[in-house]
Amino acid sequence: MDNPIHEETQNDHVIKIFHDPDPESPREWDNLGTITCWHRRYRLGDKHDFEDPQECLRSLGCADETDLELNALFERATRQAVILPLYLYDHSGITMNTTGFHCPWDSGQVGYTYATLEDVRKEYSVQRVSAQLRARVAKLLVQEVARFDDFITGNCYGYVVSKDEEQVDACWGYFGDYEGHCLVEARACVS
Repeated sequence: MDNPIHEETQNDHVIKIFHDPDPESPREWDNLGTITCWHRRYRLGDKHDFEDPQECLRSLGCADETDLELNALFERATRQAVILPLYLYDHSGITMNTTGFHCPWDSGQVGYTYATLEDVRKEYSVQRVSAQLRARVAKLLVQEVARFDDFITGNCYGYVVSKDEEQVDACWGYFGDYEGHCLVEARACVS
C-alpha cells in the first residue's frame, strides 16, 4: 500500500487516509442520468451504440429529422429529456464538467448527460415534469458528472484505522474531498 495522504491519532487509534487504488466506477451505480461521450482516445461514461452526437440527439427527440444542425437537434432533444453538454479538459490528465473550460486548445465538448422525461416520471412518480423538477434533475445530473469526474481524476479514497499496529477497521470507495465523508467516517470509528 502506498504512503497515506493523511495520518492522525485519536483515542489511541491511528487513522490513515489513502488514495483508493481500485475504485468502482460510479457509472456502475444506480444513476438517473446517462453519460454519452465520443472521444478518439478515451472510453468515457456509459456504454452506447450511437455513432455520433447527432444520432444520440435524434434518438432523444427527433428521430425523423436527418437534416437538422446539431443546435436544432439539441433543442428538440430538450423537449424529451433533461440534457446537458459534457466538456473534457485533456492536459496532463483529464477532467470533465457540464460548464466548459477556458482553454480552447485542450478542451471541448465531448458528449451529453441526460435523463429522459419518461425516466424522470418513473423516478419521481409524477405524470408531468415541471420546470422546477427539470431544474432539480439538471442539478442531479451535474452531481453525477462531478462524481464521475472524481473517478477519472483519481479523487477516490479509503481509510484504515489501527490500534497497537493492528487494523481494526477499513473502508474504501469515498469520492470527492477526503476531508469530507472519508475522514469523518474514520473518526466516527474511534469516537
